[in-house]
Amino acid sequence: MMKIFSQLLVFRRFLLILLTPLLLLPLPLIIRTKEAECAYTLFVVAIFWLTEALPLAVSALLPALMFPMFGIMASKQVASSYFKDFHLLLAGVICLSTSIEKWNLHRRIALKMVMLVGVNPAWLTLGFMISCAFLSMWLSNTSTAAMVMPIVEAVAQQIIKAEAEVDALEMTYANGSTNQALELDESISECEASDWKEKTKQANRYNNDVADTVCKIEKEKQNPPPTETGRRYRTQKNHMMCKVMCLSVAYSSTIGGLTTITGTSTNLIFAEQFNTRYPGCQCINFGSWFILCIPITIIILLFSWFWLQWLFLGFNFKEMFRCGKTKSAREQVAAQVIEEEYKKLGPVSYPEIITLVLFILMALLWFTRDPGFIPGWSSLFPQYKGFATDSTAALLIGLLFFIIPAKRVSRTSNGENTFFDYAPLITWKEFQSCMPWEIAILVGGGFALADGCEDSKLSVWIGSRLTPLGSLPMWLIILISSLIVTSVTEVASNPATITIFLPILAPLAEAIHVNPLFILIPTTLCTSFAFLLPVANPPNAIVFSYGHLSIIDMVKAGLGINIIGVAVVMLAIMTWVVPLYDLYTYPAWAPILSSVNNTGP
Repeated sequence: MMKIFSQLLVFRRFLLILLTPLLLLPLPLIIRTKEAECAYTLFVVAIFWLTEALPLAVSALLPALMFPMFGIMASKQVASSYFKDFHLLLAGVICLSTSIEKWNLHRRIALKMVMLVGVNPAWLTLGFMISCAFLSMWLSNTSTAAMVMPIVEAVAQQIIKAEAEVDALEMTYANGSTNQALELDESISECEASDWKEKTKQANRYNNDVADTVCKIEKEKQNPPPTETGRRYRTQKNHMMCKVMCLSVAYSSTIGGLTTITGTSTNLIFAEQFNTRYPGCQCINFGSWFILCIPITIIILLFSWFWLQWLFLGFNFKEMFRCGKTKSAREQVAAQVIEEEYKKLGPVSYPEIITLVLFILMALLWFTRDPGFIPGWSSLFPQYKGFATDSTAALLIGLLFFIIPAKRVSRTSNGENTFFDYAPLITWKEFQSCMPWEIAILVGGGFALADGCEDSKLSVWIGSRLTPLGSLPMWLIILISSLIVTSVTEVASNPATITIFLPILAPLAEAIHVNPLFILIPTTLCTSFAFLLPVANPPNAIVFSYGHLSIIDMVKAGLGINIIGVAVVMLAIMTWVVPLYDLYTYPAWAPILSSVNNTGP
């Protein structure tokens, strides 16, 4: 029996792929309606997404096969659902992130922020969290975590080594020997740390073989470094410090992405699906989302910092806020490591300056397109109202990365120009290596499912069945939906989770006659709260691979962060978000169903 069970376990994905459609087949065969046929497709795709029996992108292509077979949508119609405005926005953002990673601007920003915050252990952790949060607003959380973790590991190992040297010198001094000046070793003695340091140097070096250098950090996440199982720590406090630093990188890389529409794939999916379902609403854009989420991000980040410090190290406020005292050996070595890492980057290069300028320009174009409180630049084209979107600005800046040369003309001592081969800031090959094609197809599959639910009237049927929920208080409906997606996203990918739940929750809001944003905004934000397990999202897996953490460490810390995140989102949606989107009023852009059950907050 055990042998048979083990063989079945080996073929579990194949069995799941084979049995899922067969077991669900009675649904369209017995209930011969378009709603049942669309539900059958939705269930099959959702199960494949949740279990990852097939690659996410492959499962996302199933609606293109099944909808024409069931007569729900024509093949040309469903194919057009797979490419939307979202994909153009994503392409522009990837152009920016490709250039940032290629020219190491992200490392310079991260190290500079940590240097500004200080080297006290608590403040150092906060510095890493702020750096990761800021970078993940514009880069993927995976790239951010993979880039910052080698720096964190180097700092942690140097701190442990320096404390050992201090203890040895104090022991020597206590035995009557001369106390020589403390010289901090600049090399990282740990085998794993030195390996990662070498990998980081290679990733920082730009050569002509761009396919091997650009997005190296993204590729290393797929082959994380081997964990040193016999790692030893001088003291329990050293071990706890390593745990706090690792978790702070993982969690802040995810939290920072909440702030911008382009920060996470879940935000992008929500924006595109919402604007597609409610074309009359122009309230979801880069500027309004930033105003909505920046307080949420800051509050969650600070409370997460407090929680991690208290859980693993305890809080010593007197030591944290001490003034005028000399730095400890730990603080000196941390400052030295960070400063040396920053010096290795050399002076700011021409490509870094151009990338930073284009980065700022893209952000300004996003903020000023339609800020709401004043006319934006889109108002310069009144005859084409609504034509220009955030993807327009992203594509404009993205195009410049392929045009602006990566080198400038230099002059020799006699005043002659030095000529060089023209090469842009990024190439198409580099862009392709960074483009998340799986996410692009996955999102397209979500759009196809949403369109299929509309055409088959399945969304209307779901809404009519959810109408009795209108008798519950509004805050309870929001809390239940937030807790459900927070639980599901721990075992399923974030994009798959939001793609499954958006077509269900939007009809729910319409059925109970409340502003759809009241339910969809908190649900979208809570979909990113995958903090409990190493497999919940890539940043968790990256920091877990360093061997400082156990599963129970991540569960304990992640449970607290989940509670903090849901609580802050609930506070926001019931307070400052209400006037921002007039949530207590059912909007004119939302459909009015024939039978509704009003609910109040």
